[in-house]
Amino acid sequence: MSVEQHDQYLADWESRQEIAESMIPIIGKMYRANGVILKIYGRTLINASPVTLLKLHRYVRQFEQVELSIHDSFKVLIALQKMKLGPVRIDLGLLAVQFKQESNGLELEGFLAEKLGEGIRQVQEQLTSEPRDVVLYGFGRIGRLLARLLIERTGSGNKMRLRAVVVRKGSDNDLQKRASLLRRDSVHGSFKGTIKVDEENNTIMANGNLIQVIYASHPKEIDYTQYGIQDALIVDNTGIRRDDAELSEHFLSKGAKKVLLTAPGKDVKNIVFGVNTNDIKPEDRIISAASCTTNAITPTLKAINDEFGIIKGHVETVHSYTNDQNLIDNYHKGERRGRAAALNMVLTETGAAKAVSKALPELEGKLTGNAIRVPTPNVSMAILNLNLEKETDKSALNNFLRETALHSSMREQIDFTTSTEIVSTDLVGARKACTIDSKATIATGDSCVLYLWYDNEFGYSCQVVRVMQKMAGLDFPSLPN
Repeated sequence: MSVEQHDQYLADWESRQEIAESMIPIIGKMYRANGVILKIYGRTLINASPVTLLKLHRYVRQFEQVELSIHDSFKVLIALQKMKLGPVRIDLGLLAVQFKQESNGLELEGFLAEKLGEGIRQVQEQLTSEPRDVVLYGFGRIGRLLARLLIERTGSGNKMRLRAVVVRKGSDNDLQKRASLLRRDSVHGSFKGTIKVDEENNTIMANGNLIQVIYASHPKEIDYTQYGIQDALIVDNTGIRRDDAELSEHFLSKGAKKVLLTAPGKDVKNIVFGVNTNDIKPEDRIISAASCTTNAITPTLKAINDEFGIIKGHVETVHSYTNDQNLIDNYHKGERRGRAAALNMVLTETGAAKAVSKALPELEGKLTGNAIRVPTPNVSMAILNLNLEKETDKSALNNFLRETALHSSMREQIDFTTSTEIVSTDLVGARKACTIDSKATIATGDSCVLYLWYDNEFGYSCQVVRVMQKMAGLDFPSLPN
């Protein structure tokens, strides 16, 4: 590269960085004031840095093989800022590209009004709706990540408020320990913001959110209304209660209205957001968000089944060890799980393959599954070995999956990578249910093998939040359709 070329490249970089820096406060204000979640090809821009914003534009160019200029997305952002928007998810990348391809002479403002009009009208009434109170029952790995996700949604556009956390008291300094675990996470990093503890009132103040910590061993001991909590959505993260009768015990608490289980449910609706979302009805009081693995594999299985048809298949998960395993060899009621989690690969069973049929009945009896727990703390992989009704090859199958990740109704659930260097730690913090590793795809004739990465903690928690929003009556559309 010559000196002139270098100078030109540097000037171009600085110009694009300046635009990115000007976009950040607009993105934040639209989110906090109106609940507008802006994305670029499914990747959220909330709390993104200018450099991250630039990288997302560059990634889309490689991924979609179309030019996505930050100048174009900036123009779309400014036009959106002038519109009266309610809680909605809007993809700047899709809109920028579609405007170039489909505008037919329309000005940008007119194009956006035509493209987004109906979706915007659907959410106008949510601008004046009252926020829904949320209680986290249990504060383990998923509970604390849900807290982070709810806290980052602070603002007048936020229609779900984290009001309380319910735990069993462990020690005299329990509150400080809970706050410390929220503040620092060995896998997901430090909490972005400030946390203050009021031991006298048993509260945690996180980025201006006042969270009441309630100590109880059973829901019947709790009266949420004494803390000003009404008609609350109770998110049960303990995994202790799994069926309708057990989960109904939450209604013994005054102020509880609905319950969401963050584990597979036995005789309740199991929802994988993006697949059977419409099964959630306003009258439903108890719902399960299924498991992390079920959420990871079901969207891709649905896409494949709809396009190629699945005759039968096997799901093998390579799963990070979990808290129910032993750190060192010791007695465990489960087979093999007594052996040291950080030293061994541990073969175990998974119900995820069978659980798929609860969200996707057409695959009933067609899938088998097993799991291997491995010595990593987070990010797992599902390997789908499928026999198909239609023949395909690697290129055609990957092209279909890429289009699904970009343009289908499941683009919030399915991601797609062409990287030859990606490893598990690269997926920590991924907000989609899974990422298809296209370089590993195998397809010959009527059989294929797909490799799906997933952050079994954070990606799953994002799916749970989407179910929470639907249960709370906050049906945010993703635009453009």
